[in-house]
Amino acid sequence: MLKIVITGPESSGKTTLANQLAMHFNTIPVPEFARHYIEGLSKSYEYDDLEKIAKLQIEIENQHSLMSPPIIICDTDLITIKIWSAVKYDRCSEWIQETIKTRNYDHYFLCEPDLPWEFDEQREHPEGRDELFQLYKKELEDLGKSFSVINGIGEKRLEAAIKVIEKKYPEVQFRE
Repeated sequence: MLKIVITGPESSGKTTLANQLAMHFNTIPVPEFARHYIEGLSKSYEYDDLEKIAKLQIEIENQHSLMSPPIIICDTDLITIKIWSAVKYDRCSEWIQETIKTRNYDHYFLCEPDLPWEFDEQREHPEGRDELFQLYKKELEDLGKSFSVINGIGEKRLEAAIKVIEKKYPEVQFRE
C-alpha cells in the first residue's frame, strides 16, 4: 500500500489536491481531523487539544488502511500538528515528536503557498505563509522524508503530483 501525505502551510491547496488525487487514483482521501475536532469545540482549542487531534488523526488513517487500498492520500499528518504547535505554543508534545519518527509514508507533497489566501475561521497565518513553508521544508529534510514541492495554479498542481506518483511508483496498479 502506497501512502502519500499532502502537507504545507495554510491555504496552500492541500485539501483540494488530496481530494483530486484521491479521485484520480480511485481511493478515499484521509481527511484532516483537526477541522472537525475544532468545529465541535464549544471553546477555543488549547495546547492539550493538539495531542488529542494527533491521536485521532492516526486512528482515522489506520481505519482507511484497513480497507487495503493500493494508495492512501492523507490530507495531513503529525508534522503539520508539530509545526502548528511550535508556532502557536512554542512547544510540542513529546508524544507527537516521537510518533512522527515511527510513522512511515512513501512520499510527501509539500504545497507551496503560491495560491491566493482564502479566509477560513480556523486559519491563523495570512502573513508568513512563506516562512511556514520553509519550516515544513526544513522538517521534511531533517527527517529524511521523500518529498516533492508542488506549486502552480489549477490543474498544474494535480498534473505535477500525478506525474511524480506514476514515475516514482510505476509498479503500483492504481486503477481497476
